[in-house]
Formats: sequence, C-alpha cells, structure tokens
Amino acid sequence: MTSNDTEAMYGLPDELVVTADGPIRIVTLNRPNNLNGATRVLHQALARVWSALAEDAEARVVILTGSGFAFSAGGDFGYMQENIDDAEMRTQTMLEARAIVRGIVRLPIPVIAAVNGPAVGLGCSMAVLSDLVLLSDNSFLADPHLRMGLVTGDGGMVWPLLVGLARAKEYLFLGSKILPDKAVELGLASRVVPAADLMTEALTLAHRLAEVPQAALRDTKLALNGYVEAQLENAFEKAFKGEEASMGSPEHAAAVTAARTKSS
Repeated sequence: MTSNDTEAMYGLPDELVVTADGPIRIVTLNRPNNLNGATRVLHQALARVWSALAEDAEARVVILTGSGFAFSAGGDFGYMQENIDDAEMRTQTMLEARAIVRGIVRLPIPVIAAVNGPAVGLGCSMAVLSDLVLLSDNSFLADPHLRMGLVTGDGGMVWPLLVGLARAKEYLFLGSKILPDKAVELGLASRVVPAADLMTEALTLAHRLAEVPQAALRDTKLALNGYVEAQLENAFEKAFKGEEASMGSPEHAAAVTAARTKSS
C-alpha cells in the first residue's frame, strides 16, 4: 500500500498521518510544533482512525507514535477552553474519548506505542492502552488529570490492571512524572530504547508480530483485553461521566487559565 492509498483509505486531516510499511500501519500524531497536543480536529481523527484500521484488510500491526520531540502533551489548552465554554462540545468530546479507548482495546490487531517523548494526559492514556509499549530514553509518562481539575478519564482506569490499585491511586492522584525505567518496573511499558533506535526497534517488533498466525494472534489479543473489556461499562464509564462533569467545573477553568497564562 502506498502513501496515496493510505490517504485515500483513511481520509484523515494533516494532524494525524497513517503510513504503510508492508503490513504495518504507522499512525503519527502530527502537531510537532505544539507537542502533538490534541485539538478538536485531532481528537476527532483519533476517535475514528481505529475503525478505519480495523477495516484495512492488509493491516497486521499498528505503530502509534508522535512527530517531533513529543509523543503527545495531551489536550491542547485552547481545546480545553473550548470545552469549558461549550457543554455540547464536552459531551461530543467524551463520546470521542470513549471511541478512542474502545477503538484501541477492541482493534483486532496489535498496537505498539513507540513513545518518542513526553506522553502526558491523553498521550499517556493511548500509550498505556496499547498492547506493547516501547519508551525512548528521553520520554516519560504522566497523567495530570486531577492537577487540571479533571476526573481521570480516558486510559486512567486501565492503570489498576497494569500496576495494581494502590499504585494506580498514588500516581493518578498526584499526576507524578514516571521516567522510562520506572515505567517498565511498574508494568506500564515493555522496554526502554535509545531514542535514535526507537522506530527501528518498533518496526522490527511489528514485523515479527506480522509473521505470527493472524487468527490466533487476533483472538489472543481480544481475549487478553477481556480484562479491560469487563470494565468498559463500569470503571471506565464512571470515569468518562465524571470527566465530562468536571470539564465544566470552576477548578478546571482555573487550572486551564493558569496553564495558558504560564505558556503565553
């Protein structure tokens, strides 16, 4: 499949790019000058890319990564303000958040997160929801939802399955930065890779997975993700509803104002 073929099949905006390396699909968040922060356009694209990947009959493995220095800094502050100002947009944003989480969990082919730099908020969520997580040695993970006055939605509810409930509470309550070696120790990532070798390592791993019998790999992934599936309508749904409500809170508005002032 050529780049023109992927553009035609996926129909995505420039902020999210899908390229092909044989049976591998490389999904790249493409706002490098803004740390790949999610705007409304990018969030909408992330919500629909997983169903397109599922329909791509030639795809065997997905690599998710970011362009430039960051994997993703999470939500763009301007987009956060739009959600604060518009209740209908908040509802739509959280419908998209559900689609992102369910899309990664239910995608019948493996997802490798090649975390090339900071993965914060939504970026962290997408990384830890992936099947295999490779961290570059200049990356880190952090989920600062609570520091921004938000309930921890998106991928936060998968943390107890990965690190245990007590540790999940500590890191999610405090929004602490987790460096690569610690992330592997906790079970949030598979391995740490030198930044210069990250994509080579991810592609090598992806092509190895592409050679595994596909029906068996698909059904094994979906069976293992049954542990996550069991919580999609329970813990995840409570978190999604809580996050939507907290997006309209005074605490969140104050946190976004402070962050925008600091960054200006």
